[in-house]
Amino acid sequence: MAPHPGARGTARPATYDPHPATGKGPLILSGANVVLPTGTVENGRLSTDGTRITATPSPHAQLIDLTGHHVVPGFIDIHNHGGGGASFTSGTTDDVLTGIHTHRLHGTTTLVASTVTGDMDFLAQRAGLLSELAEQGDIAGIHFEGPFISPCRKGAHAEDLLRDPDPAAVRKLIDAARGHAKMVTLATELPGGIDSVRLLAEHGVIAAIGHTDATYEQTVEAIDAGATVATHLFNAMPALGHRTPGPIAALLEDERITVELINDGTHLHPASLQLAFHHAGAGRVAFITDAMDAAGFGDGTYMLGPLEVEVSEGVARLVEGGSIAGSTLTLDRAFQRAVTVDRLPVADVVTALSVNPAKLLGLYDTVGSLEPGKLADLVVLDADFALKGVMRRGEWVVDPQLG
Repeated sequence: MAPHPGARGTARPATYDPHPATGKGPLILSGANVVLPTGTVENGRLSTDGTRITATPSPHAQLIDLTGHHVVPGFIDIHNHGGGGASFTSGTTDDVLTGIHTHRLHGTTTLVASTVTGDMDFLAQRAGLLSELAEQGDIAGIHFEGPFISPCRKGAHAEDLLRDPDPAAVRKLIDAARGHAKMVTLATELPGGIDSVRLLAEHGVIAAIGHTDATYEQTVEAIDAGATVATHLFNAMPALGHRTPGPIAALLEDERITVELINDGTHLHPASLQLAFHHAGAGRVAFITDAMDAAGFGDGTYMLGPLEVEVSEGVARLVEGGSIAGSTLTLDRAFQRAVTVDRLPVADVVTALSVNPAKLLGLYDTVGSLEPGKLADLVVLDADFALKGVMRRGEWVVDPQLG
C-alpha cells in the first residue's frame, strides 16, 4: 500500500527515530484516574523504574502531576497495514518503522503488522522482512489477511491473486514468518479451509474468519475446528438475516470468538457496535484500526497492491468500485469515540483496546494492563479523552510536558 508516485497528502509523514523518547528513568505519575484491572483509582499514583511498572517508587523518581487526566494501558493493535505514508506490505524496512512510529505517536505501543493479498512468493519474502522486525521487538508479529479469502467478499483485495486456503500454502507462510506468524484470516468455507484452521491451531497461530461468504453452519464448523477471531466483524461478510443468519450470528454467540471492530464511524453504524458489545460483551471485543498508509498522513491517492485507492476526508475507497479500502484510523481516536460518542464505560474500552488483544497474542504477562512487573506501556488522556502522552517501555514517545 505504498503511496502512488506523485500522490498528494495533507500531512507530513512521521519520520522514524530509533530513540524518539524522552524522560527515561524512575517516574511517579500522580493525581490521574489510573485504570487498573481491579477498577479505576481516582487521584492515583503509578511508579515506573526503567522499563517496567513498579510496586514501590524509587527514591530518585521524578514526580509528574497528571491531575485531571486518565492513565490507561498502552493500546494493542492486532490488525494494522501501515501509516505515516508507509505500507507494511510493500515498504522498505525504514518505511515499516515509520508506520510503526506513526501509530506509537497515537498510543499503540504494541502492534501486529498485517499484510494484504499478494503473490505467495512475495508474501513469504515480506514475512522474512517483518520477522526480523519482530525479532528486534518493533512489532509483536505478523497477520496475513489474504490471499485465502472469498472472491465474493474480497473488499479491497486483488481478485486475481486470491486462492483457496490449501494447508500447504498456509504452512508456507507460517514457515516464512519464522515463528512470528500471529494470525491468518481465512474464508473457511473454501476448499481446504477447515484443514487450514486445524493446521493453524496446531501451530499456535490464530485462525481468523473473515472476508467470508460462509453460512451460519459453515462458520460453526470452523469455530469447532479451532478458529478464535472474527476479522472486522460485519465488514466483508454476509449481513445478518432472520432466516439466513450467516457468520455474524455464529461469531457473536460463541464464547470462543473474539470479534474485531473498526470504530471509526465509517465501517460500523453505532447500533452495530452496540449490538456486538451487547451480545459478545466487552471481554470478547478487540478494537482494531485496519489502518492503511494514509493513517497519520493525509488524504491523497495510494496504491493497495495493484489497486488504486483514493482517500478523501479520511475515508479510503477503491477508485474502481468504491469499496472501503482499510481505514485511516488510529487507536486514540477509537478510544475517544468509544467513550464520548458510543458512551461505553472506560473500563470496557480499555478491555477492548489493551486487555483482550494482549491475551489473544499471549502477551498479557508483560503488557495489556497497568500492574507491577509489566512493561511501562501507557497512554495519558485528558478530561475529554484526547491523547496527551504516550509511554513505551518506560520512555515517553509523546511527552505530556505537564511538569
